[in-house]
Amino acid sequence: MRLRTTVLIVLAFLLAAVAAAFVAGGSATIIEKRSRLATRVAMEEGGHGWVHVETDGLQVILFGTAPTEAERFRAVTRATAVVDASRIVDNTDVASIDAMTPPAFSVRMLRNEDGIQLIGLVPAGTDRAGLVARLRAALKGGAVTDMLETASFPAPPGWTAALNYGADAMQMIQRAKVSVDPGAVRVEAMADSPTEKTRIETSLARARPSDVRLSSEISAPRPVIAPFTLRFLIDKMGARFDACSADSERTRDRILDAARAAGATGTLGCTIGMGSPSPQWGEAVDLAIRALGQIGSGVVTFSDTDVFLSANPEVATAQYDHAIGELESNLPKVFTLHTELQAKPAEKPAAAGFSAVLNDDGKIELRGRMTDARARTATESFARAEFGAEAVHGAMRLDPEMPQGWPTRVMTALQALSSLSSGTVEVTPDRVHIAGVSGDPQASDTISRVLSGGLGSGSRIAIDVHYDRHLDPALNLPDGPGCTARLNEVLKAHKIAFEPGSAVIAKDALPVIDLLAKAMKDCQEFPMEIGGHTDSQGSDEMNLALSQDRAQSVLAALQGRGLWTGNLTAKGYGEARPIDTNDTEAGRENNRRIEFRLIADADAAGAEPVSGSAPDSAPKPAARPEGLMPDQTGSDQMGSDQMGPATAEAGEDGAPMDGTDGDSGDGAPMDGAPEDDTAPANSAANTETDSATTSAAASATTSAAPADLAPAGTLPATPSAQVAPAGAAAEPATPPQTADVTQPDAAPTAAPTVSAPAQDASPAAETGAPAPAMPEAAPVTEPATGPATDAAAETASEPETAPATSPRPQKRPAGLGKGKAATTAHKRAHK
Repeated sequence: MRLRTTVLIVLAFLLAAVAAAFVAGGSATIIEKRSRLATRVAMEEGGHGWVHVETDGLQVILFGTAPTEAERFRAVTRATAVVDASRIVDNTDVASIDAMTPPAFSVRMLRNEDGIQLIGLVPAGTDRAGLVARLRAALKGGAVTDMLETASFPAPPGWTAALNYGADAMQMIQRAKVSVDPGAVRVEAMADSPTEKTRIETSLARARPSDVRLSSEISAPRPVIAPFTLRFLIDKMGARFDACSADSERTRDRILDAARAAGATGTLGCTIGMGSPSPQWGEAVDLAIRALGQIGSGVVTFSDTDVFLSANPEVATAQYDHAIGELESNLPKVFTLHTELQAKPAEKPAAAGFSAVLNDDGKIELRGRMTDARARTATESFARAEFGAEAVHGAMRLDPEMPQGWPTRVMTALQALSSLSSGTVEVTPDRVHIAGVSGDPQASDTISRVLSGGLGSGSRIAIDVHYDRHLDPALNLPDGPGCTARLNEVLKAHKIAFEPGSAVIAKDALPVIDLLAKAMKDCQEFPMEIGGHTDSQGSDEMNLALSQDRAQSVLAALQGRGLWTGNLTAKGYGEARPIDTNDTEAGRENNRRIEFRLIADADAAGAEPVSGSAPDSAPKPAARPEGLMPDQTGSDQMGSDQMGPATAEAGEDGAPMDGTDGDSGDGAPMDGAPEDDTAPANSAANTETDSATTSAAASATTSAAPADLAPAGTLPATPSAQVAPAGAAAEPATPPQTADVTQPDAAPTAAPTVSAPAQDASPAAETGAPAPAMPEAAPVTEPATGPATDAAAETASEPETAPATSPRPQKRPAGLGKGKAATTAHKRAHK
């Protein structure tokens, strides 16, 4: 009985244990499934599809590889929101990162009156102390505040060049924001004037490295124009502006349209500024210019609301009355109109006046008449204030008969002359004429404004001003020596390589040609020589030919890159000019080179200059073909007559020396024909007829003839004697005038002699006033009348080589002064 009870109790416990185990196992399975499902749903909703979820009883196990540590943390955090954190087992991994992406480096430089602030993130290797010191040196006051952060990453490509360029830009501008990024720089700045804006933009463009992108936004306030001036004229040179002012783009366009309708051509310009005396300025100017166009010849001047229109004497009265009547009826009432129909000038002697000459070196000479000693002293003091105390040379005489207000008139003219780099001003009681060269594209406007304001809008003024871009400080163009130095620096850093033993430029040297073309962009107007040099290996003849061909290859390569090469010449020197020893390979490598020289330097060393160039000093820019790079950039308001001074100057330095005078070779008269009265007086021997014997005086006069035309063995002729052919068949059409040649400071025995058959001596043609003859000086004749501009007087003591094949002398190029001709003839004879 007891055993049975015990068995039953045991069985009951066993059944209860089995039932409990079954219930517990079922409950755990349900919990596992629900936890796994809930966790998987949470991972999918959170975007963590990379997580794999497993369960083990109450534990939720997470598997997978997270892309980042942050992503792993977010996945585990989301799992804890579904199940208890104590039940989660994190078995996830993080993907390995081979190289971390560097941060975006950037610097912002801010400059104002207080100093410079640096803000941004730079690589740890950046020389921050050097950058700060560099910027501090550019400051006149204030401090450099360094608020830069660093990161331990290498500098990205283009970072160093951009940072250095940004520092350079910060030193150029007084108020600016410069943003530097790898390979890119942005400049935002404010300039004080349009001229300063141009200077900044030019300086930034020149300093920019080739591998740095530049974007700039330079703003400048409009200039204040006082008085508000405009001057438009029509004469035999055409229709043009001497000065033009407008208050808006719309007004400017209206004024320029009226000017074109009146006959103005080409690119026109008008300065936009503040200070317009009336909102109807554009309407008034439009009406006045169109009225002058109907008249056909004259000048109209605006000075604020004063309008003065002067018609030239050849204008018909009916035509003048019709145009003026229409203008008077429609001109806005705020403007005051003054008109004049000039009378035909009567024949009378030139009026006494005043003149001033401003030389290239800044010195000025004051000549002419002044009313009294006090006015003369005041004028000289005013000139010293304008041009410098040591630059003024006074040579004025006193004349109390000069008109009232004469000192004021002269000082106003001197103030206008100060706007030029060089030039002249002539003042008479009824007219002021100013001419010269300036590096300011607005010089004509300034001069017109000064003269109109000081003398009145009705004053007769003539402005002949040429803009020379090489004198413009805003452009900062290099001079001749600077150009050659720039080109040779490129060749020093990057040598031009050729194919072995040939003149073919190697392919890897083509980028060097590109650098040369870039460096020569602003140097095309200077006559230069491309010199080729070799080492001493090989024969002299082979090296000379090879160096010539290589120099010619460089010239052709530059020409192929769109450069004007009219002022370049190729010259091979072979092994004649080594710069290093030829005993070592390194020395021979240095001797194999290309060099650039100014033509003046090449002449001094015995090189052949380019055709048409024989400079006697630092070379000036030579004349270039029309349209290649006009000097009128930014000076559209200047008329065609304002090109005069510069054209003459270009003619001196760029006139052809190939035996022509620029008029197709027809300028010299035929043998035995009457001499043309229009021929220049410097053709001193146009009446010579024998082509076999040429006089020494004709040789001295025709300094434009190349010396290399003389045949070998030709003896130099004495300039004071001439051998004429016996029985000359032709005689001068004009009776000759006799003059003596004065030969100062020249020993009679210094000139070489000529052996020639005994013939009747004919006096050499010469110009000049009669003067006492020096010993052994022969009289000469003057076949042509006119101003004494011949160069023979200055080269009388210089031996010359006369080409025996020249049938008649050649004229000197127009605009070439006798001093220039004498120097050129001397150089060519002794080259």
